Amino acid sequence: MFLKSLSAALLLVTVLSACATSPAVPAQSTVRYPAQNLGKDNYKPGEEWRLVWSDEFEGDSINSGNWSAFVAKAGRFNDEWQRYTDSANNAYIDNGCLVIKANHEGDTHATDQYSSARLHTARKQTWQYGKIAARIQLPYGEGLWPAFWMLGANIDENGGDTPWPQSGEIDILELYGSKNDAVVEANIHYADQSDAHAMMGAASFRLEQGKFADNFHVFELEWDESKIAWLVDGEEYASADISADEFSEFHKEFFILLNIAVGGTYAGRPDATTPFPQYMYTDWVRVYEK
Repeated sequence: MFLKSLSAALLLVTVLSACATSPAVPAQSTVRYPAQNLGKDNYKPGEEWRLVWSDEFEGDSINSGNWSAFVAKAGRFNDEWQRYTDSANNAYIDNGCLVIKANHEGDTHATDQYSSARLHTARKQTWQYGKIAARIQLPYGEGLWPAFWMLGANIDENGGDTPWPQSGEIDILELYGSKNDAVVEANIHYADQSDAHAMMGAASFRLEQGKFADNFHVFELEWDESKIAWLVDGEEYASADISADEFSEFHKEFFILLNIAVGGTYAGRPDATTPFPQYMYTDWVRVYEK
């Protein structure tokens, strides 16, 4: 989850609540979680795709056979301000969704004043190629940095023997609240032929109206031996050729991550305009093969 510099923007759009029992965001916000289109899921992967794994989040608790919580101190990644915890106050199941909740726990906007969750499938569920998809309602606001992404299964931070970026990274979506709450970006990171960090360069998708916190959207990655492609709600907006030798990282197994980062060197900082708590609701995560 890597990011270039950002500038500030915050949009507010009224969305009616679909569930009176769901936790409400602060009074200054008009966004409600889960969004009113939660039950209006008409996603179809395409006839050529066969489902091989999914988590529909239908139980009372997070499935430990699929997900682990990465615990880390504030500042470990990109000078981010949040602590990543394994607390049920930061990740839980609600309304058939996986919820990641970012909390402001202090009186100031500074490092270690926030908690959040970073969930991953490392050493539990990994894949090489296929369609990786999730239906997500994102958070919003200054300094918020939610992501749905993948890392190489051999990365050392999860028990492997390979450092980043040699392990490879695929960003299925990143949203930078300090930039634009109506835009998500795609990217890949890897080690080039001189073993230095290289990347595709962020490619963006912009909603025609509103912001990604208003409703659930489907984010997809289609990945095979020659190409990676990114889609939002069935519309392809970016692709990368990975057939050259320098893209060897992307021909190995990867695992999935979901998280909300708060602040960071590249992500901007939350301020008094940023409502807390912030939520990332994931209706489902699915993996398909041809």
